[in-house]
Amino acid sequence: MKLTTYYLLPGMLLISFLQSCAVPVIVAGAAAGSAIAYDKRSAGTILDDETIEFKSAGAIQRDEALAAHSHIAAISYNGIVLLVGQAPTKALRDKAVALTRSVPKVRSVHDEIAIAQPIPLKARNYDSWITTKVKNTLLAAKGIASLHVKVITENRVTYLMGIVSQDQGKQIASAVQQVDGVKRVVKVFEYLD
Repeated sequence: MKLTTYYLLPGMLLISFLQSCAVPVIVAGAAAGSAIAYDKRSAGTILDDETIEFKSAGAIQRDEALAAHSHIAAISYNGIVLLVGQAPTKALRDKAVALTRSVPKVRSVHDEIAIAQPIPLKARNYDSWITTKVKNTLLAAKGIASLHVKVITENRVTYLMGIVSQDQGKQIASAVQQVDGVKRVVKVFEYLD
């Protein structure tokens, strides 16, 4: 009897552990599903945006000069691509823009690449912290549909993307401008009106 219990206990613990791991996966899946349900983009457009970001980043990374000397991120929302970061020369910035424009399903490119050396990792981490604070501010704000807004911060400049009305865009930008650490707000919205 003791021998059987000895062999069953590890198996039961493993099953219990595996079941508890499924809960966060289910919760994360439900959260992602609800975010998609509230998005003004279709599921196909959301997938297209993810593909555009992946292909743009890949094209930029495959270029040796861009990969070695710049820090550029491509963010897509409804086929509009925002390029942020730094490139040390205008020629490298222009190359990144051209590579991104050549990606299928890109409707337009909003170039916000600074002609400068890439900012240090510490500054990028601070930008991530600012983005988190901005998202939390938008979630807590009354009357703002925060799920309709994509937030990106680069070198303390916060960029806002999404499909909103003119009034919503002003309200969102005003709330974001009040967040500690935000130096400037740039609206890259598509307007409904």
